[in-house]
Amino acid sequence: MRTHFCGELNKTFLEEEVELCGWVNRRRDHGGVIFLDLRDKNGIAQVVINPDTKETFKLAESVRNEFVLKVTGKVIARASDMINKKIPTGEIEVLAGNIEVLNTSKPIPFQLDSLDTSEEVRLKYRYLDLRRDEMQDRLRIRSKVTHYMREFMDKHDFIDIETPFLTKATPEGARDYLVPSRTHEGSFFALPQSPQLFKQLLMMSGFERYYQIVKCFRDEDLRADRQPEFTQLDVETSFMNEVEITSLMEEMIRGLFNELLEVSLPKEFPSISYHEAMRLYGVDRPDLRIPLKMVDINEIMKDVEFKVFSGPANNEKERVAALKVPGGATLSRKQIDDYTKYVGIYGAKGLAYIKINDDGPSSPIIKFLGEEVTQKVIKQTQAEIGDIIFFGADKTRIVNESLGNLREKLARDLDLFDKEWAPVWVFDFPMFDVEDDGSLNAIHHPFTAPSGDIDDLLDNPVNILSRAYDLVINGSEVGGGSIRIHQSDMQKKVLELLGIDKEEAREKFGFLLDALEYGCPPHGGIAFGLDRLVMIICGADSIREVIAFPKTQTAACLLTDAPSNIPKKQLRELNIKVNLANKS
Repeated sequence: MRTHFCGELNKTFLEEEVELCGWVNRRRDHGGVIFLDLRDKNGIAQVVINPDTKETFKLAESVRNEFVLKVTGKVIARASDMINKKIPTGEIEVLAGNIEVLNTSKPIPFQLDSLDTSEEVRLKYRYLDLRRDEMQDRLRIRSKVTHYMREFMDKHDFIDIETPFLTKATPEGARDYLVPSRTHEGSFFALPQSPQLFKQLLMMSGFERYYQIVKCFRDEDLRADRQPEFTQLDVETSFMNEVEITSLMEEMIRGLFNELLEVSLPKEFPSISYHEAMRLYGVDRPDLRIPLKMVDINEIMKDVEFKVFSGPANNEKERVAALKVPGGATLSRKQIDDYTKYVGIYGAKGLAYIKINDDGPSSPIIKFLGEEVTQKVIKQTQAEIGDIIFFGADKTRIVNESLGNLREKLARDLDLFDKEWAPVWVFDFPMFDVEDDGSLNAIHHPFTAPSGDIDDLLDNPVNILSRAYDLVINGSEVGGGSIRIHQSDMQKKVLELLGIDKEEAREKFGFLLDALEYGCPPHGGIAFGLDRLVMIICGADSIREVIAFPKTQTAACLLTDAPSNIPKKQLRELNIKVNLANKS
């Protein structure tokens, strides 16, 4: 239907007859001459219609935004005072000889160039929202990311294998989406939270290097960077250790950033232990663009009379930490009050501080600490005139979460970033998390290998480390993986420590435990959150901005009005009865 794309026309096409198809981006009537900006996937071309072409001109008068047109005309040069250097086609225009309306459009519910359209409206009319240049660009970048990943994996001898979507429910940290079976009454499939067990089975099948760009499903509480269905690059290898796996994946990420953004990431990504990350930054996904670090001051505070500090300082499950903010002494009382409310979200009962002014330190808490302790804190944090020191004193988890998140908020508010990109590997995660009742949970998943042997595991399960690793970029975890358990005895012991008895283990994981006994190779892998990685590359605020048809934060699709009610006939076929009356 067309000879050229709108966005490819330039002065080299002067005097050529062209046929274009696209949407009317904008219509302008200038003193009897009508201008149409015609838009397609490649860009915009300006179409001019003179009143001399009476039928064409009359038709152009009825054209409105988002009409779909076919335009036949000649490429001509724009007048010098009409050149638009902001677009590639800004030196030419198309003098229309004929216009064909391929389809009309109702007035659209929002302007495509509007910056204040609500997300609710954008998602309801997503097919219109996706016409915007920004959304088109983001999804093209996403396509380039997946294309690069496939090429890289193919180049390194990985094989692309699909794994099932209808599978068995297994505990992987979140609720499963369940699918009722019509042919097996009362039984359910689960949509996979990840292809974890299948990719391990592929290693046992001798493929050695597997990858897949795959949809995963988790029925969990949502945030800006979470979706109920998400996409990941899933990778598994045999006969490679964590250093070899992370080095290879690091090579892929470096190449990806270089090709898409012309950004040169470090030749070797820095690494940090989980313990150090929590001690210095309060989170296991540290944003190393921010130079602020938390400082332990337990020893300084152990003997002060101020119980708010001395209490946690003398409790091994609690912590007193300080966070120095260069130039922060200029913060107003209102700003500090706002930050106090902010840390309250994470359980902090308050936010003590000391300002370092020209005439010395000032703070309501100095009278409780005394001059000597105050000076020790200043020395320990290396604070200087013009700085402010914030304090956290509470349970270790509360201090880490409150000061860790405050650190990131301060960086955004005060523009404290000292670099544009900061990748880091986090290693040496604890194997287990201990609940209040003393039970253990797997921090990654139950198939992650411990750093020691079975004796080490049984001797000290609470403190044993796992062979897991995460890749963090600019404070976001973009990939996570581990070396897996490849011996049946070890896997059984880990399940036992997690409170899964032999009968339950056989029911849920019998196929895996059996497979481990038939010559399973040492293996490990990693998965990259594709949506989150593309979000970071595009500089978007939410992964919904890089997904064509995302769900809302309540896991609903405003476009299709899903989830929706199912006819009773269908439910009867599945032997399902919906009883909302008893919902508590």
